[in-house]
Amino acid sequence: MNTIPSISSQIDEKIIFKVIDKHFSRLAPYYYKWINSWLIGAYENFGNIDKYIILIYIINQDFIFFRKNGLIVDYNTFYKDKTLEVAKINISKISKDLQIPKESVRRKVEELEKAEIIKRKGKQIFINRAAIPVVQANLTLKNMSVLLCEFNKILKEEDIVEVAYPTTEISDSIKKNFSFVWYQFYKFLFIFTKRCRKYVGDLETFCIGLLVLVNSADNKNFKIKDLTRKKYTTSIQGSDDRGVNTMSISDVTGIPRITVIRKLKYLIKRNILQINEKKLITLNISGVAFDEIEELQNKNMRSLSNFIYRAFNQIKVIR
Repeated sequence: MNTIPSISSQIDEKIIFKVIDKHFSRLAPYYYKWINSWLIGAYENFGNIDKYIILIYIINQDFIFFRKNGLIVDYNTFYKDKTLEVAKINISKISKDLQIPKESVRRKVEELEKAEIIKRKGKQIFINRAAIPVVQANLTLKNMSVLLCEFNKILKEEDIVEVAYPTTEISDSIKKNFSFVWYQFYKFLFIFTKRCRKYVGDLETFCIGLLVLVNSADNKNFKIKDLTRKKYTTSIQGSDDRGVNTMSISDVTGIPRITVIRKLKYLIKRNILQINEKKLITLNISGVAFDEIEELQNKNMRSLSNFIYRAFNQIKVIR
């Protein structure tokens, strides 16, 4: 970015959290699309979201190495080689950090080796990037840039920053600081997915529920409102008069229809979703589930605040 804005040194995660809370309805469609697209892409790659998370956990060891040694690797440099050398794969540590059962981690790592995504040469371990679609990173970066651009606009409107940068500049700056921003993104993602997996049992179930939420958030009449997070969370329940059917959910997520049906029944039983007489699914969180999800979202928004703060500082949106 060509110009470094003059920003109050008082801005911190607490201020960012308050801004998210105040203007949540403006950010929600971009935030939910960013997360949901990532989950769908992860499932599309391997037919199992946890397997993809294990793979990026292994790749993240390189980002940790860069971070510890004060190195910033740009997007093009990181992706120019067809293989990526990684540190020793520690099944127990992966299981502990991601909160995925040890045997499940072991099995998925073996599957990645059989697919020749993970290759061993003596004591060296390599990731075969030719087997991993780069489109996943491209789409995630695009959706991340759109979300950060909208947040930057709000900061400008609130007189917290002096400049609102276009999406292209934010995207270019993320690419220049790729290893740092992606380290922060993965840190957010690992925490986020652990919480969501724990709450609904698995990430495919969460992905299905989130898609129904995205369908509600995309309602044009609903998107024009400027609501706080509390009002948004209350107002979006039952607001979708269109709904989405099982086949559409299966087509969008790539999850088999029979699996979608089973997971929808679970979410309906938990009072998170509802189904009408036309067999259309809508969001309608109620009872104990409403309080539980509100608490979960509160934790996730604090994690998001941390990510935005660190990413914005690095790409010089705030200083």
